[in-house]
Amino acid sequence: MKKVTVLLFVFALVVMAVLPMSAAAQELKGKVKIDGSSTVYPITQAMAEEFSYEYPRVRVTVGVSGTGGGFEKFTVGETAINDASRQIKESEAAKAKENGIEYTRFVVGSDGITVVVNPENDWVSDITVEELHQIWKPDSKVQKWSDVRSEWPDEEIDLYGPGADSGTFDYFTEAIVGKEGASRSDYTASEDDNVLVRGVTGNKYALGYFGYAYFEENQDKLKALAVNGVEPSVKTISNGNYTPLARPLFIYVNNEAAKRDEVKAFLNFYFKNAQELVPQTGYVALESYEKALNKLNEITR
Repeated sequence: MKKVTVLLFVFALVVMAVLPMSAAAQELKGKVKIDGSSTVYPITQAMAEEFSYEYPRVRVTVGVSGTGGGFEKFTVGETAINDASRQIKESEAAKAKENGIEYTRFVVGSDGITVVVNPENDWVSDITVEELHQIWKPDSKVQKWSDVRSEWPDEEIDLYGPGADSGTFDYFTEAIVGKEGASRSDYTASEDDNVLVRGVTGNKYALGYFGYAYFEENQDKLKALAVNGVEPSVKTISNGNYTPLARPLFIYVNNEAAKRDEVKAFLNFYFKNAQELVPQTGYVALESYEKALNKLNEITR
């Protein structure tokens, strides 16, 4: 009986320790407004959905305006967090400073920009960086597949890619064309990657590019091309072999907003669960998020 009593006492202590935390989570209220990259969106949206189960009275909204469109809101204080698939530009940083917005950048994972074609495309499985350059440069003369390689079909290439507000656009143009923002304009552009997916799946002669997660989610109706002989995968992205299209993914956090209980709770949840949730969204997680948690503690003291 004594042993049972001791066990019951220990159980009671555990319950008493857990209940206040659970009650605090149930009582916490507020709003966390997020916008930005369509590439980072699946990660942050997954976090928001899981967070809502533990903190049902905190409303987390995640918009998709593209990295640049998100920074327009973030640098004037409209959002607490900006999803970003590139680093902040000098002009954006200057605007934030002008508006008194102090911020911290966190790396949340890695991505590989994926070049895709329609599954009915049976003439290409590998493309070179130089060929992508020829296709996408501003003064490109490429109109047909045969303009790239003579043995390819004498059919017009239907191009799909992110718009100018997208961090994916910025990164791709710098890595492939050689200058950020330099691109041909006669293609179907959208900050919504789902629009690009639908475009490529609907045309046998289409070619497009977007984040790896959107390919993985739609791999039954898309075909990813190897770039310089290397296929995009979690392994090639994480080990650095998928160059030059592997890249880090970020969230930018308004330091003042991070001190609000609901924002701090969300960010703590984000970094504590990233190891598990980031791979579930099709991206590559960091080995550890301990540095991110330590940095968050520093800015919220």
